[in-house]
Amino acid sequence: MIQRQTLAAAAPGLLLVIVLAAVAYASTLVLPGIFGAVTVGLFLGIIVGNLRPDPRIDPGARLARGWFLPLGIVLLGARLSLADILSTGLGAIAVLIVDIVLVLLVTLALGRALGLSEKLSALIGVGTSICGNTAIAATAPVIKAPERDLSFAVATITLFGTAAVIVYPLIGHALGMSDNLFGHWVGAAVNDTSQVTATAFSYSVEAGEVATIVKLTRNTLMVPVIFAVGMWFAGRESHAAGAAERRSWLGSARKAVPPFLLGFLALALVNSVGLIPDELTDVLTRVSQVFIAMALVGVGLSTKLTALRQTGPAPFLMGLAVAIMLAVVSLALFVAIGVE
Repeated sequence: MIQRQTLAAAAPGLLLVIVLAAVAYASTLVLPGIFGAVTVGLFLGIIVGNLRPDPRIDPGARLARGWFLPLGIVLLGARLSLADILSTGLGAIAVLIVDIVLVLLVTLALGRALGLSEKLSALIGVGTSICGNTAIAATAPVIKAPERDLSFAVATITLFGTAAVIVYPLIGHALGMSDNLFGHWVGAAVNDTSQVTATAFSYSVEAGEVATIVKLTRNTLMVPVIFAVGMWFAGRESHAAGAAERRSWLGSARKAVPPFLLGFLALALVNSVGLIPDELTDVLTRVSQVFIAMALVGVGLSTKLTALRQTGPAPFLMGLAVAIMLAVVSLALFVAIGVE
């Protein structure tokens, strides 16, 4: 249980988090659909936290990250089901798996070449290959990434995801893509769910429906990918710690599967067997997004722009490279397996 003194100390920061999250959601009513409340909330937190830094908001910001992010990830499982995966088809699932593995390997290699931290590279990798900001937010606590890495990864993913909304339809029309092929391509290669929806439905309703199914399948792969990434970092940390720590590698590796990921998987399984009504699924999904937005506001409030400036443009260069690679590889693979 959280003590009253802790809550009292966190109250100013929590109140600010709630206010900024509400502003973020209100702003989505007037901003284009490519900007979700999660992204807006993070940027609002960064702006307020740097324009008016106040140590009194720090406890509340930390509490928001610790409370709301796990709850938001768990509730996100209510919108996923095994039926979505099966309806995508084995060929499309194989393409998604190849995409994810390739992007993660390339981002880690490019990160080393550009002098970036492995944790920042991993966050950009999971954000690009799976489901954008949600995957980044869920992976960050598993690998113990600092706030500046999380913020930089979200900024990178948002930039190129937003560009995709404009660029992908132009390419699709120029190449004469069918609605089905375009939907598969967008669902596999564009980052955030809101950006996938905006991109695909601007092409056609059929493309939007196909892209949504492919994207939901891609989102479902978040759990095994985060588990694998967490295991990899746990193994590297135990190896670096020496022989005594290596003997307890399995114990360290268990931390790669935090309870909120197990909760996410459990809720997805419950939804897969039809125990969650559609109306409740909609409610849980909205509450999930509210919690994740509040957590990202807390991250933004703790992020210092001076730390971001020290990193330089390298993350954006890497984000551009892997975004182009993912687009080219995904399209080539879908054409190769006969998607028309």
